[in-house]
Amino acid sequence: MEEPGQLKRALIDATAGAISGGISRTVTSPLDVIKIRFQVQLEPTSSWALLRRDLPGSSKYTGMFQATKDIFREEGLPGFWRGNVPALLMVMPYTAIQFVVLHKLKTFASGSSKSADHINISPYLSYISGALAGCAATVGSYPFDLLRTILASQGEPKVYPNMRSAFFDIIRTRGFKGLYAGLSPTLVEIIPYAGLQFGTYDTFKRWTMSWNRLRSSNTSSTMDDSLSSFQLFICGLAAGTCAKLVCHPLDVVKKRFQIEGLQRHPKYGARVEHHAYMNMFDALRRILQLEGWHGLYKGIVPSTIKAAPAGAVTFVAYEFTSDWLESILT
Repeated sequence: MEEPGQLKRALIDATAGAISGGISRTVTSPLDVIKIRFQVQLEPTSSWALLRRDLPGSSKYTGMFQATKDIFREEGLPGFWRGNVPALLMVMPYTAIQFVVLHKLKTFASGSSKSADHINISPYLSYISGALAGCAATVGSYPFDLLRTILASQGEPKVYPNMRSAFFDIIRTRGFKGLYAGLSPTLVEIIPYAGLQFGTYDTFKRWTMSWNRLRSSNTSSTMDDSLSSFQLFICGLAAGTCAKLVCHPLDVVKKRFQIEGLQRHPKYGARVEHHAYMNMFDALRRILQLEGWHGLYKGIVPSTIKAAPAGAVTFVAYEFTSDWLESILT
């Protein structure tokens, strides 16, 4: 059995992770909805691509501003938070598991349970710890991620009125394993994504702390090397952007597997047919063949715009919530 101090640390990490994940997901939901609409659309997502392929007017969404305007006109403001309930049910346990596992791995690697000592571990161990924590969190919360994608990808009229109807239709048409459709590309994506996000976040924090020390020595001030909330925000923003740019194609593949064979209103374009892709590599090949490189980066603009503040808000909210909980529990 774990010591009380270790249990308390796990509770702090889980609570801070859940709160920071919930805040981040709710704040960035509109950008996530637009990103998902682009990713599941088989037709081109830009006017330029339509003209190149001589397919005028055949796409529902042809740009970020056009998509924003259409969603608001057809679905109102709530349309930008479509699927937010399963998103919160997914992201809160996800970030809770992620930060608990991450802290355990860093404690093992550094030989200390103190968060202040974790900044000194090797960058490689930061990347590996982040990747393993991301895998554990993904497996634990994946069905809610799938339900989120399905509800956010539909417009008006709704195919599924709520999370319950989507859940039972998946069970009926795909069986229980349907709740984990797209898990393979997700795990392949999350390893580099979580590794890059947490690894680069620690790297940027180390660089910023070194810069603070250098500035302090040059000005002969007594300022320590601790990071301000703005510096934490910038480190999280940079980490989220780097990770998203590298891993976006695998996110597109994941979304295609998640909606494969499910109902889709005709006005939103062709649906992804059942067994459209044999596996992850076949999906990458077919998207590249039929939609070009642009197809693998559908939704990259709202995704990148979302990833930066999402990463920043998550890390800042986690650091502040963790510090606050430590102050009242220790």
